[in-house]
Amino acid sequence: MTATDVPPKRPDRRTWLREHSELGVCVLLLALGALVLTDALTMDVEITQRGPVGPRTVPVAVGTGLLVVSVLLAVDVLRGGRGAAEGGEDVDLSEPADWRTVLLLAGVFLATAVLIEPVGFPVAGALLFWGAAHALGSRTVHRDPLIAAVLSLATYAVFDKLLGVPLPGGPLMGVL
Repeated sequence: MTATDVPPKRPDRRTWLREHSELGVCVLLLALGALVLTDALTMDVEITQRGPVGPRTVPVAVGTGLLVVSVLLAVDVLRGGRGAAEGGEDVDLSEPADWRTVLLLAGVFLATAVLIEPVGFPVAGALLFWGAAHALGSRTVHRDPLIAAVLSLATYAVFDKLLGVPLPGGPLMGVL
């Protein structure tokens, strides 16, 4: 028996999943498409329907598009297709993920979601912008809170005053 007679070793399940990790994106797109289509098709539209194009049209088109893209991407991945890294991408995939940063960002987003009603968007937004900058590595203690406050107030003004999208003002509602 020679070395050429030995059948090739089958990769284990973990290796196969790592080589086909893009299938996770396919599952996410499939679930999102199913959710959008379910919501669109169960929507009550008799009151708002005026003509052939109603409130279901765009959600049905988007949901269908998500389902089609998820299937096409899954077929491509299973046939050996892989996403090409960008030319300027300097990510070393052999290094472990930076879970500290991920958890800090998740905590900042969660804190913003909890605080936005009681303290209002200007304060919660400032904490969001400052916390995200800090979690991502910025350590300019004097400048970051000021930039976060200005950015949050500007965002509040654009959405609440110019676009007419009401955001909770919190205790600052009378001041702003």
